Amino acid sequence: MRLPRIIIMLAAVGSVMAGHAQRAPYLDASLSPEERAADLCGRLTIDEKARLMMNSSPAIERLGIPAFDWWSEALHGVGRNGLATVFPSCIGMAASFDDEMIDRVFTAVSDEARAKNTEARRRGQMGKYKCLSFWTPTVNIFRDPRWGRGQESYGEDPYMNGRMGTRVVQALQGDTSRKYIKLLACAKHFAVHSGPEKTRHNFNIENLPARDLWETYLPAFESLVHDGGVREVMCAYQRFEGEACCGSNRLLQQILRDEWGFDGMVVSDCGAINDFYLPKRHGVAEDARTATALGVMSGTDVECGSVYKHLPEAVKRGYLGEDAVDVCVRRLLAERFRLGDFDPDSLVEWTSIPMSVVDCRAHRDLALQAAREQMVLLKNNGVLPLDTGKKIMVMGPNAADSTMQWGIYYGQPSHTVTILQGMRGRLGDSLPYMQACGITSSTEKVSIFDRITGEDGTPGMSGTYWNNTEMAGEPAATARYTSPVNLDNGGNTVFAPGVELEHFTLRLRGSFVAEADEELDVIYNNDDGLRIIINGDTVYERWKAEPLNHRSRKLAVKKGKRYDIGVDYMQVADAATLNFDICRQKELTVDEVVARAGDADIVVFAGGISPAFEREQAKVREPGFDDGDRTSIELPAIQREILRALKSAGKKVVLVNCSGSAVALSPEMQSCDAILQAWYPGQEGGTAVAEVLCGDFNPCGKLPVTFYCDDAQLPPFDEYRMEGRTYRYLREAPLFPFGHGLSYTTYKYGKPRYADGIVTVEVRNTGKVAGTEIVQLYLRRRGDEKGPNKTLRGYERVTLAPGEKRTVSIPLSDKLLETWDEESGRMRVQPGRYDVMVGPSSRDNELKTISVTI
Repeated sequence: MRLPRIIIMLAAVGSVMAGHAQRAPYLDASLSPEERAADLCGRLTIDEKARLMMNSSPAIERLGIPAFDWWSEALHGVGRNGLATVFPSCIGMAASFDDEMIDRVFTAVSDEARAKNTEARRRGQMGKYKCLSFWTPTVNIFRDPRWGRGQESYGEDPYMNGRMGTRVVQALQGDTSRKYIKLLACAKHFAVHSGPEKTRHNFNIENLPARDLWETYLPAFESLVHDGGVREVMCAYQRFEGEACCGSNRLLQQILRDEWGFDGMVVSDCGAINDFYLPKRHGVAEDARTATALGVMSGTDVECGSVYKHLPEAVKRGYLGEDAVDVCVRRLLAERFRLGDFDPDSLVEWTSIPMSVVDCRAHRDLALQAAREQMVLLKNNGVLPLDTGKKIMVMGPNAADSTMQWGIYYGQPSHTVTILQGMRGRLGDSLPYMQACGITSSTEKVSIFDRITGEDGTPGMSGTYWNNTEMAGEPAATARYTSPVNLDNGGNTVFAPGVELEHFTLRLRGSFVAEADEELDVIYNNDDGLRIIINGDTVYERWKAEPLNHRSRKLAVKKGKRYDIGVDYMQVADAATLNFDICRQKELTVDEVVARAGDADIVVFAGGISPAFEREQAKVREPGFDDGDRTSIELPAIQREILRALKSAGKKVVLVNCSGSAVALSPEMQSCDAILQAWYPGQEGGTAVAEVLCGDFNPCGKLPVTFYCDDAQLPPFDEYRMEGRTYRYLREAPLFPFGHGLSYTTYKYGKPRYADGIVTVEVRNTGKVAGTEIVQLYLRRRGDEKGPNKTLRGYERVTLAPGEKRTVSIPLSDKLLETWDEESGRMRVQPGRYDVMVGPSSRDNELKTISVTI
């Protein structure tokens, strides 16, 4: 049994005190984290140092060092650790252009994280996803909409990623003037990283222009170091100019530490050190020992993985000196001391945050406000706000999907308001609905998983895990699944805390009572071993190593009869995938969909794509998706056909597009009367969608990414040069530009002025309702023909009543004037004439421009 931390600490203190006349310095809370780390490092054996340098670090009881896991998630809420508030996806929150809201959201997240950690420690239940090191924010530039993980970022603009990422870091880490830090935030993935997912373990980025590196790929990271004070940086998977990023002297030493002065710690992405030497990967090391040496000497302090267990042997063989190891150990120990990880709760004020903050009403209200602000109205021909006197119908594959709204790397909310529930809550429970299709197929699939309960009557299937293939011995973990099971170990993600990545088994059990005499479909996709058991009978079994298979079978049920469902899964090695659902399925023609729309005047179609397909190394076989990335940015064909047919049938069509990235919607400009970009809007997203569509909330979000016309506008996915990418280098008109977003009111801009480093502009609400406008400031250096079209250098939200005007001020500091100078080989302010542009988007004809001399 694992002892609570306080018992381990008391025993260690007694041991140390017995051997020393005075208290050991590392136990003295009055000393600095660096002083305590240096003292403790000197007391460790090389084997103990190696254990501390792996992300799952066990307790070292002889010195009172508690167990610690460096891997916890807080992308848009505490993730993978049970109950938590689920806020909108990061790309959605970026669409708010609201720094203050970002600050409030991640203050709430850090409160929940601290409370959950304190509770776990007091219960002696520490482990992965439960500690105080949170691997967020992601500030990689969303350079290509096909990248499945772009939804983790804050868009395609370097300035915006740095500005919002800084607020995330500050809210997570808390007031750094206090003795103890609240949490550790982590800037990732350093650097020049944004897909493809499929080749990230062997891909080399070379011949990148220095200007692209310094003006596009590095600024956000520099902001998080200098302005945010981030304490962790995660190095990326791929190679940059021949060096694996987690073994790159240029990135981790020359730039990060020497040029920027970063004094925190570096952690590897999960499995990145393995990529140094495994076959068909980077090939920069011969074996695990030399990979360990390369990682340590380059400055990767903590490895997410298990290669660093070879560290003692690497030192013994002379591949690296123990002094290099000590540098890493002192850095990581200093961060743990900074958290108060070794000190009693009475000294660490953050431990007083109560569990009652987790998913509290205030946080749910904040999730709703964030969802409101991130909605972007792309098109409206007057159909919105909805005329509630008309006959309205809801359709679409995302209308009733709660897990879609959670995005990726999510926690478990107490309740999610789907788009259908939000609309019915606003317009009445009798509001008609049909799914009409799947994301990519003409199959209408309605899951009954929400009707499954455990033996105790609680919702969902109960899961028991073992870290062996025999389902023997003490279970490694338990879990409960209340929505269709979609599990895989992509990105080195375990199925549940405490479960290994490979060589494990899972037993799922649950039951449901049939609602009618009908035929259901049992769907199961998996690698390796699987058994399906229904009412005690094994209806499917293949218990051996196998590649990924996609299967289904029919289940005839009788109304009122109980059906006991069992799923046994065995994972042998390498990739792991398990999907399981029970549902009603029916193939529908487009004509059938239109016919079922009946006499509806307006159809609200909640479509788009899904985080089940668009995410980190997703193992899916769907048209338009590949290993978590997209092969096409077009809206899936079946959805396009339905929208076109509904319009031809005389319906007013409102598309609610849910996605974590830009979708090419050129045909939808003809088939849809209005388009609302809802992103993945979190647990309260359905309410926010309904409020916007019905006019209860005036939309104010703006696009943090370019919406391209079609696939043809995109350069090759694996080309990292910026030419032709994003609003900064796209030389032709997009469908919707960066910064675009409509409102139910209108605004008029005056002529901007510039003086003493401040740009001012008068903005007037010329419409009939109050609204919030996002004033955007762009800059362009004249004569810089190879440079960007323009680049964002500031933004400000202003809320105006009808007829009200206000002068908005945006600072333009010297740092924001810097560009890459080829002659000197550095970023600097280059004298000359600059165009200062202010307006509601990045589109040229919407910007008011003045020329200034710098």
